[in-house]
Amino acid sequence: MKLLILSPIDADAIEELRRGHDVVCAFGADAERIASVIDDREVVILRSGVTLTADLMERAPDLRLVIRAGSGFDNIDVGYLRTRGLELIRIPEPGAKAVAELAFAHMLALSRGLLEADRLLRRGRWTKGELPGYLLTGKVLGIIGAGCIGSRVGQLGAAWGMDVIGCVEHPSAAQAAALAHSGIWLTDCQDVLSRADVVSIHVPLNDSTRHLIDARALARMKPGAYLINMARGGIVDEQALHQELTTEGRLRGAALDVHAEEGEGRISPLAELSNVVLTPHIGASTIDSQREVGHRVISVMSDFSTDSSSGHTHPEPPTVQWVENPVETS
Repeated sequence: MKLLILSPIDADAIEELRRGHDVVCAFGADAERIASVIDDREVVILRSGVTLTADLMERAPDLRLVIRAGSGFDNIDVGYLRTRGLELIRIPEPGAKAVAELAFAHMLALSRGLLEADRLLRRGRWTKGELPGYLLTGKVLGIIGAGCIGSRVGQLGAAWGMDVIGCVEHPSAAQAAALAHSGIWLTDCQDVLSRADVVSIHVPLNDSTRHLIDARALARMKPGAYLINMARGGIVDEQALHQELTTEGRLRGAALDVHAEEGEGRISPLAELSNVVLTPHIGASTIDSQREVGHRVISVMSDFSTDSSSGHTHPEPPTVQWVENPVETS
C-alpha cells in the first residue's frame, strides 16, 4: 500500500514498513508540501505538530485510512473522515504511559523546587535550609479529564499516597466504578479545582475546552496549589496564569508541556518565572513508548492490508477505532 508518514515514528518501524509498502516521509511538512505528496496515498500516519485538513485529504482520492500514532485528534478533520467514509485508528496507550510519568515528574519538580535547587547549586550556592519543599504524599490530586491518560496519572498519585479526585465530561455510574477501582473518586470540575493541591489537566482541545482554565477557574483553585497541563496548549489561558502567578499569588507554581504557541523560536509568556516548569511537548516522546507505537502501527497495517486483499469493506459511516480500549471519558 502507499503510505504517507507526516511525523517521526520509530525508525525501525519505518524500515519495516518500507519492506512491505511504498512509503513517503514528510516529517513536519507544511500544507503546501503535504499537498504535493498526498495525491496517490492510501494511508496517512501522523502524530501531533501537523494538521490533516479536509482540503488536504480531498486531494487523495485513494485515501482509506488515517493512523493517529498517539492520543488526541484535534489536528485531524474527523468530520471529513466520517463524511467520506474513511477510517481513523488511534494508538493512545503507549504514549499515555509516558505522558503520565512526565506529569508526575513535573509534580515532583514543582513540589521540591528541583529546577531552582539545580540552578543555584551550579552557581556555587548551597541553599540547604533555604528552599522550601512539600510532600505529595497525603495531598489531593485533581484530574481534569480522567480518561486514558488522566486515569493513569491518578493511579500514580494513588500509589504515591495521594487522595485522587477527578472529573469527566459525561460521567456515568460505570465510569465512576471503574475509576474508583483505580483509586480515583469521580466528582465535578469545580470540586476538583477547589479541593486539589495539584490540578493535572488531560482533556482534548475543542471549542468547549479552549481556555477552560481561565482567570475565573484559577481563582477557584486552592491557595498554594500547583497546576499541570499535559493536554494541549490553549486549554490554559497563559496570560491569566501569568497574572495569577505574579500578581494574585494564589498558586505556588505551574508546569506546562504544551503551549499556546509551539515551535522553534517561540518563547512562553511564563518563561521568566522561577516557579514554572516548561517542557517542549515531549510527554509521549520516550524511546520505549515510541518503539511500542511503531510496533502497533506495523500491526495495524498488517491487519488493514489483509482486510484489503480479502475484499473486506468497513461499515458506513466508519467508527473511530480505539486500538487500545481504555476508559475514554474526555
